[in-house]
Amino acid sequence: MTEQSKVFKKIAIFGVGLIGGSFALGLKKAGVQAQIAGVGRSQASLEVALEAGIIDVIATSVQDACRDADLILIAAPVAQTYDILVSILPYLEAHTVVTDAGSTKADVVSAARQALGDKISQFVPAHPIAGREQNGPQAALADLYAGKKLVITALPENSAQSVGLVEQAWRYCGAVIHHLQPAEHDAVFAAVSHLPHMLAYALVDDVANKPHADRLFQYAASGFRDFTRIAGSSPEMWRDITLANRSALLQELESYTQTLERLRGHLLQADGAAIEAMYANAQRARHNWINSIETAEKQKVEGGD
Repeated sequence: MTEQSKVFKKIAIFGVGLIGGSFALGLKKAGVQAQIAGVGRSQASLEVALEAGIIDVIATSVQDACRDADLILIAAPVAQTYDILVSILPYLEAHTVVTDAGSTKADVVSAARQALGDKISQFVPAHPIAGREQNGPQAALADLYAGKKLVITALPENSAQSVGLVEQAWRYCGAVIHHLQPAEHDAVFAAVSHLPHMLAYALVDDVANKPHADRLFQYAASGFRDFTRIAGSSPEMWRDITLANRSALLQELESYTQTLERLRGHLLQADGAAIEAMYANAQRARHNWINSIETAEKQKVEGGD
C-alpha cells in the first residue's frame, strides 16, 4: 500500500452487486485500507457481500453510510440515481466526493443537478467500461476493471482535486482513465454498447416467442451464444439505460434499420456481390479494431505500465 492510498479512510458504496462489489474488491486487492460500507435495497445481498469480504460493514442508514466518507460510489441502476442523491444530500459532508458508475451520463448529470443543487461540485460522473452477464455480489471480481477504460464526464463545477480523487480510486482498481463530455459519452455508447444489448435482447426474445422455440434453442451453437451473451445481463439495469439514452438510441436504431433494409434489398435481389461487400467491409473494420486493441496492449506491456 502506498502513502497515497491512506487518503481513503472510508468509502460508501450504494449497490454492492457486480459493479460496486468489483470496485470494492479491486480497492482491497490494491491494498487500500479504507473501511468499505455497503448500502442497498436487498439485505440478503448486503449480507452476502459482507460474508464474502467485499464490504466491511453494512450501513444501518444513509446517514451512517455518509458519516466520515471520503468517497461515495453509486453503483445502482441509473433510474435510482436521483432518489439516492436526494437521500444523501442532508448528510453530505463538505470533504466527501460522490461519483457513480452509470452507463448513461446526460440524464445522471441532470438528476444530480436537481438533487444536489449548490453541492453539485461534489459529484463527479463516471462510467467503468466493464461488466459480465452475471449479477449480484457473488459475480464480483477483483480484476474486473484491470486494463479497462473508466470514462469521467467531469462537470465545470468539479475541482481538480475531486476529479483526481475519483481517478485515483479507479486507478487502484486497474482502470485506464478517459474523459468525455456527457452528451458525447451517450452518443458513443449508444452505438457500441447500448444498441448491441438491445439487439441481443430482441433476438433472444424473438426466438423465445416462436412456437418451436425449444427446437431452435436445441440447435443454437457458439455463434448464437456469443452474439447473445449480453442478453444475460440485468433486465432492470438495461431497461433503465435504454430509456435514459432514448434519444441517442433511437438515432442509432434508425441507422441500423437502414443498414438492415439495404441488406434485405440485396437478399431480395440475390445480389451476392453486394452482400459480400457489406460482409467484407464489416470484417475489415472489425480486424482493424482488434488489431488496434492488441497493438495498444503490446505497447503498454513494453512500456512497463
